[in-house]
Amino acid sequence: MKRRGLLALGLLGAVATGGARGQMAGRPLRIVVPNGAGGAADITARTVGQKLAELLGQPVVVENRPSAGGVVAGEGVARAEPDGRTLLLVSSGTAVSAALFKSLPFDTLRDFAPVSLLATFDLALVVAEGGRFRSLDQLLAHARVNPGRLNLGTPQIGTTQNLAAELFKATAGVDVQVVPFNGTPPVIQALRGGQIDATVDILGPLMPQISAGALRPLAVLGAARAPQLPQVPTVRESGAGLAGFNVSSWNGLAAPARTPAVEVDRLSRAVQAVLQQPEVKQRLAELNLNAQGSSPAQLADHLAADVRRWQDVIARARIARQ
Repeated sequence: MKRRGLLALGLLGAVATGGARGQMAGRPLRIVVPNGAGGAADITARTVGQKLAELLGQPVVVENRPSAGGVVAGEGVARAEPDGRTLLLVSSGTAVSAALFKSLPFDTLRDFAPVSLLATFDLALVVAEGGRFRSLDQLLAHARVNPGRLNLGTPQIGTTQNLAAELFKATAGVDVQVVPFNGTPPVIQALRGGQIDATVDILGPLMPQISAGALRPLAVLGAARAPQLPQVPTVRESGAGLAGFNVSSWNGLAAPARTPAVEVDRLSRAVQAVLQQPEVKQRLAELNLNAQGSSPAQLADHLAADVRRWQDVIARARIARQ
């Protein structure tokens, strides 16, 4: 049997043998999502939740509680009973909120017990098809000889995409104008209309335009090439100061901070087992998400590193904290 299959069986066995104490059969497991229904975060939670229900033998309920900065969902979970029956969908946006908001009704790094990553998803730098730039190196060369004249559009100030563009600008050492818009559709419209030169955004919403030949991806911002676009290089492939560049979005699950470690570990093993199921991988891939689990410690480190990174970017870009 292949190593991956053995690992999956091992995880399933660990959940089955260790789950009797913590399952509380019949009592629902609640996943609180700080986003509206129908989006990638919601569908991810529901896809994973359905399989968790089958594996753990208890109902799983997804509760949508959208608000600015994920405050409502975060506060609700931070104050929930730490009994292993309430989880929060955390994300790169959670880290951004911790860095961007002057005050939150919870401490992002202290009031939650990370459980596992769920998925990562790529960001991309794209231009209009037929425009002047055919590669990232061409765009960078133009920016260096025309300081302040290249416009890089993103969604709203303080989004992961906006901060990723600011980080790209600083790391590449180029003087470009980062121009925020009210969401992805206006950015795409401005790019296709020639009002901006390029954009940084999450790859998923851009894929229909890329597939239709309206937009050209110059690079993805993560450590590896995107599975959907294996021919498109990463930013770090440009070398020099960009050789260590690595930015991607992600989501995961966390419990209230005082949840017993045995419950956190049980849930983490269950999530990792679910994410190895081919149908789950396929469903997330359809959303341009890469299924990826982790240990609680790995997610804790990932979240803390993202908070520190975005704090530095926000300070360097002189973005006003909210």
